[in-house]
Amino acid sequence: MMRFKIVTSPHVLQNTSVGQVMRRVLYAMIPGVAALIGFFGWGVLVNLVLATAVALLAETVMLAVRGRRLALHLSDFSAVVTAWLLAVALPPLAPWWLTTLGVMAAIVVAKHLYGGLGYNPFNPAMVGYVVLLTSFPREMSAWLIPHGLYQPQALTFLETLRTIFSGEWPARFALDALTGATPLDALRTQIGLGLTVAEIRNSPVFGFVAGQGWEWAALGFLAGGLWLVYTRTADWRIPTGMLGGLAVIATVFYLIDPQHYAPPWFHVWSGAALFGAFFIATDPVTASTTPYGRLIYGVGVGILVYIIRGFGGYPDGVAFAVLLMNIAAPSIDLCTQPRVFGARRG
Repeated sequence: MMRFKIVTSPHVLQNTSVGQVMRRVLYAMIPGVAALIGFFGWGVLVNLVLATAVALLAETVMLAVRGRRLALHLSDFSAVVTAWLLAVALPPLAPWWLTTLGVMAAIVVAKHLYGGLGYNPFNPAMVGYVVLLTSFPREMSAWLIPHGLYQPQALTFLETLRTIFSGEWPARFALDALTGATPLDALRTQIGLGLTVAEIRNSPVFGFVAGQGWEWAALGFLAGGLWLVYTRTADWRIPTGMLGGLAVIATVFYLIDPQHYAPPWFHVWSGAALFGAFFIATDPVTASTTPYGRLIYGVGVGILVYIIRGFGGYPDGVAFAVLLMNIAAPSIDLCTQPRVFGARRG
């Protein structure tokens, strides 16, 4: 007598676990992180290590308090991904307490107080970033000038550690010699002073497309992001919608007044646009889940990024745009539900 095993739908099985997905995200970030370390120094690596240690400690404490299995939840690497996403967005010489506070806000408040992984309505890393940006704007704006630009030599590893953990600036360097405004911040500030885009872009801080060092980091994150799309770890619709929405609205304003609005390629390659498109906006928990909804979600993020950059109070708006669209994601999914198979149209 033959026996048949009957299983329910869906019949397309995937062996990918949460841990595998998170590890792929970490692997994909390596090219961009390497570029950031190369142009901005050891502080980027120190931030990553510190943020990872704090995230794992906070995750362990919260899991123990909630009575969850430590080995099961720590092995999914979600806390590490949150730590890396936040650490990459922080200034390379951010004081240790700033990184610690941001990670604690992301893991404890934005993740576990809502029920843990899968229940958080907002992207945890972006919650931590916004908490720091709105609470400590001076510390969050102290970005280093890329290596090879102005300063004769970079901070050593020990000098970097001393600056981050003690707040003591190396005596052989002047603070203004190593720190400066980012390209987006410089563009926003100097346009407000009456300069044109062409005049501003004559500054050596601007590179071929966007900014020295920044565009190479963006290229690294683009390469990693495309690999995530190729392996179907990330859906192509969200980054396509975000970058397309950002480019279209930037093109419209650039055609209206090219003297006061930067070209679309500058906006796409500047700041956290490419990083946000592939690594932040694509968060499967807080983003839209329907096919059309993901496109709408991505376009919304891109448009909001430009509005905040051009007319808001902050030079870059990726974090705020993602959090605002996190609020809209459930409504977008509700309005873009695909037609049930066999149901009539109309």
